[in-house]
Amino acid sequence: MNHVFPRQANNALIKAVSSEGCYIVDENGKRYFDGSGGAAVSCLGHGDPAVVQAIQDQVAKLAYAHTSFFTNDPAEELADILIEHAAGDLDRVYFVSGGSEAVEAALKLARQYHVENGEPQRQHLIARRQSYHGNTLGALAVGGNQWRRAQFEPILINASHIAPCYEYVDRRDDETAFEYGQRIAQELEDEILRLGEDKVIAFLAEPVVGATLGAVPPVEGYFKRIREICDKYGVLLILDEVMCGMGRTGHLFACEAEGIVPDILCIAKGLGAGYQPIGAMLCTKNIYETIGAGSGFFQHGHTYVGHPVACAAGVAVLNAIIRRGLINDVRTRSDQLFAALQAKFGQHPHIGDIRGRGLFIGLEIVKDRDTKTPLDPTLKAAANFKKLAFEAGLACYPMSGTRDGKSGDHVILAPPFITTQDQISEIVEKLDIAFGKLDYAP
Repeated sequence: MNHVFPRQANNALIKAVSSEGCYIVDENGKRYFDGSGGAAVSCLGHGDPAVVQAIQDQVAKLAYAHTSFFTNDPAEELADILIEHAAGDLDRVYFVSGGSEAVEAALKLARQYHVENGEPQRQHLIARRQSYHGNTLGALAVGGNQWRRAQFEPILINASHIAPCYEYVDRRDDETAFEYGQRIAQELEDEILRLGEDKVIAFLAEPVVGATLGAVPPVEGYFKRIREICDKYGVLLILDEVMCGMGRTGHLFACEAEGIVPDILCIAKGLGAGYQPIGAMLCTKNIYETIGAGSGFFQHGHTYVGHPVACAAGVAVLNAIIRRGLINDVRTRSDQLFAALQAKFGQHPHIGDIRGRGLFIGLEIVKDRDTKTPLDPTLKAAANFKKLAFEAGLACYPMSGTRDGKSGDHVILAPPFITTQDQISEIVEKLDIAFGKLDYAP
């Protein structure tokens, strides 16, 4: 009898029994190419010897010590590595167990910072529609994923949502990409003024939008304008790099591509590469020192904050990414994968957009490529595509509700950084099989 509570009741899952490199093997011996790294997690692939050894060594040395009593070497080392490579004034790292926890910590730190900085009237949070920031109640409240929010709306905190930077659908014919970005960014200033120019705590955004919108990068200049607006009104800029960070977009930190530095930055997924559950919140020296000069106590915490084994895994993962030159590999494979996708699907009548950055790529599925009309939601295209791709031996990340939470479908690819050129061909071939069997008409 199975007593596991699965994500979907009454849905029998295939059991994974082993993994190696870019593949996961089920109980019947079938191999699946991990084309999305789970949920953009397995950046090093499976079974990396150095990471496995680091975990084993740390478990034998120190498995757990609560951070109300002790710090530990792996946490100290991992924080040093992150800050060494972080831009600007990011100076402190708060370790958690995953992305949702990182966002929760960021929201609470942002509010506490303003309180201790003498501005307790700041109470509003602004984020973007069609975003996803996690599944805890605070993270869900700032997120703009309508399907995930719907039944919990009565118990979510209030947050404002402005338009995402979604050029494929929202840019007008009479404006350049830059002009579009400036117009959309202006919504932030308008919303700050509506709420009260000294009443907003923070603005939260994904540098490259992940699960809800499908690997959508911003247009040039958008985030620079966002940074200017935040600075003008004393609003903290929180960037959620849980999915797109740690090398996934061809930069260790995704915001590097935008030439900006946030006040608070959230990472997870690729930080542990699936070997251990770990995430982190980074903040500037100013924020940390404000807390230090005030109460001296961040009023937050979880049992596994700064877990030694998780941090040891993070150290090994980051060392692998940095020392093996994997970010350069991401850029190389990105060019190859984009080229292969364009060659195969660039004129496909039901693929409207191929977008993304690095090895974080989305394909938007449409009814009509010329008009960009989405498929009928009753077709459940994303769910069906997931099954078809899985049958073909490819694990990928399809999602519905791309346009507005109800209509629109996309597929995300986020393969391991160790993917070879031959395996890129394998990804495209298996996608082609799935697209060939998908029903596009109700």
